[in-house]
Amino acid sequence: MAVKQTQQKKSPGINWVEIGKLTLLVLLVSGLAVGLAKPLAGQLQQHLGLDLRGGVHVVFEAVPTPDTPVTADSITRLAATIRNRVDALGVTEPVIQPEGTRRVVVELPGVKDPEEAVRLIGRTAHLEFKTEDGKTVLTGKDLKDARAQLNPASNEPEVLLKFDKEGARIFGQVTTANVKKRIAIYLDDKLLTAPVVDEPIPTGEAVIRGGYQTLEEAQREAVLLRSGALPVKVQLMEKRSVGPLLGKDSLERSLWAGIIGVALIFIFMILYYRLPGLVADLSLIVYGLIVVGIFLLIKATLTLPGIAGFILSIGMAVDANIIIYERLKEELKTGKTLRAAIDAGFHHAFRTILDANVTTLIAAAVLYYFGSGPIRGFAVTLSIGILTSMFTAITFTRFVLHLIARSRLILNPKAFGPGLGEVKA
Repeated sequence: MAVKQTQQKKSPGINWVEIGKLTLLVLLVSGLAVGLAKPLAGQLQQHLGLDLRGGVHVVFEAVPTPDTPVTADSITRLAATIRNRVDALGVTEPVIQPEGTRRVVVELPGVKDPEEAVRLIGRTAHLEFKTEDGKTVLTGKDLKDARAQLNPASNEPEVLLKFDKEGARIFGQVTTANVKKRIAIYLDDKLLTAPVVDEPIPTGEAVIRGGYQTLEEAQREAVLLRSGALPVKVQLMEKRSVGPLLGKDSLERSLWAGIIGVALIFIFMILYYRLPGLVADLSLIVYGLIVVGIFLLIKATLTLPGIAGFILSIGMAVDANIIIYERLKEELKTGKTLRAAIDAGFHHAFRTILDANVTTLIAAAVLYYFGSGPIRGFAVTLSIGILTSMFTAITFTRFVLHLIARSRLILNPKAFGPGLGEVKA
């Protein structure tokens, strides 16, 4: 008697190990988003640009003279000198960049006293040491350092000067040859003091005293002396103040636009793509955390155009997920298993995503090369957003979808979109 044996293939059950990994991943991303949202927002507040924080926008133009013609090198050194002075003022996230062949644009976010800042930046500090016969023996170029301090004996403000090696050698010779004589110290042709040399000073250190009413005044002069003289004569061409109220209003509107836009995207993705849409929302959260982290890492200045570039890149990130999911649905309709459909869908979508993003990156590169200020900020934030969206869409989204497929937790075709038949693990 023939024994009829029937073999019934047992379908694999739910993989609880993969479900555990998936749960941990969701909890980790959700926890990071909730825990880091407020600290990251606070950090970003410290890197707002001029249009959001208020401040001053000034333009200096180099004026050629017979002794100092304006060249590309002199403009570069002019920008460097201005940056040194701005850094000494303690201004955060300043923008200092050449414009054209003769101008330097300076933007100082958060400056409370723009008149004082402009006066210090544009002022030419020219230090001279002159003997009684009017001969200049030392200038600011021989200076190594300048610091304000209070005289321990009289408690009067003064500026301590330290000369470099060559300056110290000359100063020692001059003081040796002028004992009991005066050496006058001029700053911008203004006599500060004319002390009598009691004895030779070979140490290369000297003190300017008697010309300062307050320590703050001495500190301002020390900043000018440390920064050195401007390499060319400059003229203030434009000074424009930006009110913080305008920036605050614009920032609030931008934030609300971003929040509403992201919320609508999240809802749309879940309603239209269902489970893959939920994965896309999770991927967008990871994308946002990475982008903000990069902004803080490179100390990017956030302006309105920069925020616009960031929001635009969110759209690009969503677009990448939509392309992937449309390919995924097509593959599922052919009867492939979920894991095979994921691999095939990502393979077919990658070329389309790459082409679209590369063309946008080329446009951003052109904007950065030919643009300036906020235009460059827009190009930078857009580029960072695009590269990050490609990374999260191709790696994180794919990883989570495979995790779901291996877990065999959800195989209902309705969870992957309308019009699909059986979904096999």
